Amino acid sequence: MRTRRAALTAIASASCLALTLSACGQNSEGGSEGSSGSTKGATIGISMPTKSSERWIADGNNVVKELKAKGYKTKLVYGEDEPDQQVSQIENMITQDVKALIVAAIDNKSLGNVLQEAKDAGIPVISYDRLILGTDNVDYYASFDNEKVGELQATYIVDKLGLKDGKGPFNIELFAGSNDDNNTKYFFNGAMKVLKPYIDDKKLVVKSGQNQLTQVTTLRWDGATAQRRMDDILTGTYKSGRVDAVLSPYDGISIGIISALKSDGYGTSSKPWPVITGQDAEVASVKSIKAGQQTQTVFKDIRELAKVAANMVDASLNDKKPEVNDTKTYDNGSKVVPAYLLQPVSVDKGNWQKELVDSGFYKASDLN
Repeated sequence: MRTRRAALTAIASASCLALTLSACGQNSEGGSEGSSGSTKGATIGISMPTKSSERWIADGNNVVKELKAKGYKTKLVYGEDEPDQQVSQIENMITQDVKALIVAAIDNKSLGNVLQEAKDAGIPVISYDRLILGTDNVDYYASFDNEKVGELQATYIVDKLGLKDGKGPFNIELFAGSNDDNNTKYFFNGAMKVLKPYIDDKKLVVKSGQNQLTQVTTLRWDGATAQRRMDDILTGTYKSGRVDAVLSPYDGISIGIISALKSDGYGTSSKPWPVITGQDAEVASVKSIKAGQQTQTVFKDIRELAKVAANMVDASLNDKKPEVNDTKTYDNGSKVVPAYLLQPVSVDKGNWQKELVDSGFYKASDLN
């Protein structure tokens, strides 16, 4: 009888404990009930894709800085472009009792199960720059206007070639980002909205014939992969004629493209560089722009993106609704994720000093 009473007492105690824990769980606004003022010193998990890109290293450091300024501890991990590794790292952070997660996905469709674990643990999730797909368990999205990025790249090509003035035809080759990154379609669609009328009018000619998104993606945004594809295009398509423009979605891809073009004799008086776009204003590409090789990049001030993500975490943990400015665009297949989108800026030889150095993003010595 004593054993039975003890068992019932244990069950009742466990039920009370479960109710107590439930009362501290996530509420409908993504915060924690009664959490205001109680999150000081909490640990926030930050999952970034890779250290092979200087951009993601800077993102990680910026997010850590912003969260620490708000009184949080941080745990920053990099998945090194291995989706399974990222999933394992997020699982570990959940077991280590992080109170929120900021995740820049490697494969945006691979995180459904682990984010269910986060949901079950009452952990809000901020999707950082790359929208996580196929799960309800993404609370907010912090990014840039990704379609605008593509529009800026394509508009630069149009303006530089003088297409609005009736010049042409010109040969163009198209590159896109990784097929497992949701942003890829936004960049490409934004660019094609601008370029397609000129392609239809044959003022722009995709001489390789590779003009569909499925034909032009670059897995993991890898520069070496882009270089090999550009080599193949030059060898197979440009025995005569020259490339006048290359739509490149990212600086690392642009550098690979430039290597292939250089090997084919571009960068000389008889074979000048084509117009080459990019994104992220990475140091190597800004130096390349200064040297007259890459022509343009799209600057996204990731210092501001880090602030947005940190603010989203802080609000979510303190019974407040994070600020958003887009509640319609970013449908991840399970829900429309409320987003805050920052504006990108086109940068070339004429304004890199103003946008990148005068703004304090880089020191002038970084770019020498």
